[in-house]
This record gives sequence, structure tokens and C-alpha cells, in this order.
Amino acid sequence: MADHDILTVEETAAGDKAAIAAGTAGITLMHRAGKVVADAILARWTPRPTLVLCGPGNNGGDGWVVARLLTEAGWPVRVALLGDRSALKGDAALAAQDWTGPVTPLGPHAVAGAELIVDAVFGAGLSKRLDAVVAETLRLSEASAAPVVAVDLPSGLQGDLGRPLGYAPKVALTVTFHRKKPAHVIEPGRSLCGEIIVGDIGLITAPSRLVENHPDQWAAKIPWPTTNSHKHARGRLIVISGEMWSTGAARLAARAGLRIGAGLVTLLSPPDALMVNAAHIEAVMLRPFDTDMELEAAAAQADAAVIGPAAGVNEATVSNLFALARTGAAMVIDADALTAFRDDPAELFSVLDRDDVMTPHPGEFERVFPGLLKSAPERITAVRQAAARAHAVVLLKGPDTVIASPDGRCAVNTNGSPWLATAGSGDVLAGFIGGLIAQGMDSFEAACAGVWIHARAAGLHGAGLISEDLPGLAPTVLREFLARAS
Repeated sequence: MADHDILTVEETAAGDKAAIAAGTAGITLMHRAGKVVADAILARWTPRPTLVLCGPGNNGGDGWVVARLLTEAGWPVRVALLGDRSALKGDAALAAQDWTGPVTPLGPHAVAGAELIVDAVFGAGLSKRLDAVVAETLRLSEASAAPVVAVDLPSGLQGDLGRPLGYAPKVALTVTFHRKKPAHVIEPGRSLCGEIIVGDIGLITAPSRLVENHPDQWAAKIPWPTTNSHKHARGRLIVISGEMWSTGAARLAARAGLRIGAGLVTLLSPPDALMVNAAHIEAVMLRPFDTDMELEAAAAQADAAVIGPAAGVNEATVSNLFALARTGAAMVIDADALTAFRDDPAELFSVLDRDDVMTPHPGEFERVFPGLLKSAPERITAVRQAAARAHAVVLLKGPDTVIASPDGRCAVNTNGSPWLATAGSGDVLAGFIGGLIAQGMDSFEAACAGVWIHARAAGLHGAGLISEDLPGLAPTVLREFLARAS
């Protein structure tokens, strides 16, 4: 869905130019942008002494419009300008002409007495650190009791990188236009932006292959049983258990796969772990295997397989993964099954394809893609490069989980929950993804759906969540989607 597209600074600027070329004047776009910001403010706060910090460019131009509209709504407003008003050019100069209220130089002194502050100093295209006067003014604004509203992005936050160029304030509300930029969805930018509003001002852009993960993109593809469905038709998932003393992670994944809808889930267990696993499972099936050849035979009919949760960082895990690859089942590769290839990641990549999903946290990502996170400008680029290198879907976990397919599709998840910071939650995520793939979902879409459902389930539970709670919350989330589909 285009509404969830994420655009770079360059793509957004091109959309602005395209709208102007199609006949919409730049000053009209500026008036629309200012109105979106003013309307967002009016919807959230009552009239109060307001300071609008304006820069010398088009972001400042939006600020002049905001100041005028708030004044017309009965608010007491001052403008603090960076630079000389007579030096303003283009649409910003036109917007400033309509302002007849007080104007002072932008500086720390201007913050005194303000009970709401609008940051319209610099936008997403900033390429250098804020100068000392601007930085100090924004620091005082952030430290004051006044809520700060950012136009497009908090000044100092570069739109494509998602991190400050030195310093950027944390604001209460960010109002941007047309589509979000990377800095609105990846950390630390997302947290600095506070609440984010996206307003339509009439830009013209092409669809993007980078999106904000949302059910609009995949909810209609969740497989539901029909009156003629049976367990084998609903997908066969296998999960590989660890040794006797480390079996819980695989059981979490197996239970998650069953709860997400897979019709038949089998836990394949080393012989010494059979009794431990048998004592803790009901609907999940249990089968033994002793060698990689036995594993290959046991997994021959599987649609998808999860390998890695507490599997052991050893040659046996490497051999077991190769055995699964020979079956043709789509693999969800997590935890130990990633770390086991840290000495030769290319060996892992050689058996993967676009149906397979890797689910590393940042430490595991570094082991399999050494140096990539550090060398890439931000997480999105790193994960896209990783997916291309591995020829598989790569999901980098975190508060801003990024999912990329080797075909270029990429999504950033923004409904993450801090309650997921608990042991075993990643094992459940692997099970959710494996269960959806087993039912026939495209692997990239299954990864996106699994991440979103995982976070939604955690949000529904809240405080006190442990990973054992997550599979049981999946049906509540699925019922929400089923209600939307009916």
C-alpha cells in the first residue's frame, strides 16, 4: 500500500518537483504543509504562548505559515528567525510576507516564556551539524516544560540516516508530509520524533520498495481454513530440538507454529531429549532422529522447518541444516544455526534461497555478515545488502526490526514492544514465521506478518510478559484479522 511507503530525502524532493511541474505552485505546497502542522497542533493543545523557530529555507517557510494560521486561530505567537529576513528567497520569502507579528533573532533568549515551540529550523535534507546557537536554542527548548513540535523532522536529524548529525532534540510531535522517511522509522530517529503525523500535500511519487510494515500489505494473504481443510492441508512444520538440557526453545517455536495456524507441527528430537520433550508437549508431535540422514528422512514431507533455537553451536547443527536444505523445505534459521556458521558464512549462503528466512539479532548478524552493520550508512541498507548476499530473506531483530528480501523488497517494523525483551521471545518469532510459511505464505510476507503479530501479542499482554505467553496470544491477533476479512 502506497500509504505505508517510506521515501528517501531525494525521492521526496523529486515528488515535490513533480507536483510543481504538474502545475501546483511551490507556495501552494508550503501553505498546505503549514496547514497540516497547524491543524495537528490545534487538535492537541489549547491556545498558549507559542514560539516558532524558523530557518532560512523551505522548512522555515512552513514555519511562517504555521505562525500565521495559529495567530488567526487566536493563539499568541512569536517567530524567532535564523538569519536576516531580507535574505529569504523563493517560497520562504513569500510565506514570510504574510506574517505581521513579532520577529526576533533565533537564539536561546527566545525560548523564555514559550509554552509551545515549533521547530521549523531545518528539514530532512540537513547534511551538517547544527551550529552552536541553533543547538543551544533547541537544547533549551527540549529541556523546557513546553512541548516541541517538529516540522518534517527534529532539526539536526538527517532524513535518510535516522540518527542526529551531532545533536537533535527529542520532540513531542513530528508532522511530516506525503510519506515517512527512514529517520521516522529507524532508531534513534523514531524515538526522537515522538508522535508522528503524515499529511497529504499533493506530492507525486512512484511506489517504493521500502515500506513501513503494516497489515495492509499482508493481512489478506493470511491463510484461513475452509470447510474442506484438514491438518495436512494447513501446512506441515518441523522444529529441531536441542539436546536434553536445552529443549525449551524448540518447544516454544513449535507451539508458536501450531498457534499461528500450521496444521501439523512435529518436534524432531535427539534420542536423549525424547523423554524431556514428551513430558512437555500435547498437540505437537514428537519424532526422534540420531543422524543428519535420519533427520532428512523425517523431514522429507515438511513444508517448513525451524532450526537454531538452542540447537547447539556445533558441527551437528551444521550437518542438520544441510540435511534440511536437501529436503526443499523452507527454512527459518535462528540463533545457534546462524552462529554455527560464523567461521564460514558463505557455506551457509550456498544452500539458501528466497524461501528461506534468517532471523538474527545484531550480534548474530555481525557473526554471519561481519562488518556490514558498521560499514552501511544505516540498518536498512545493511539488511538489504545481507539479503542479496545470502540469497534469502533476512530479518534483523530490534526495536526497529528490518526485513529484506533478495528481490529488493524491504520493510521496517514500527509496532515493536519493550515487553519482548525477555528470554525466548525470538524462538516464538521463529515459530510464528515458520508456521505461516508452512501454510503457504510467501516467506518475505510471512516474516513481516510474524514480526507484527509477535509485537501485537506482546502489546496486548504488557507488563509481566514471558515468552510462554506469546503463542497463546496469537489467536486474539488472528481473530482481529479474521474480523477485518469478513
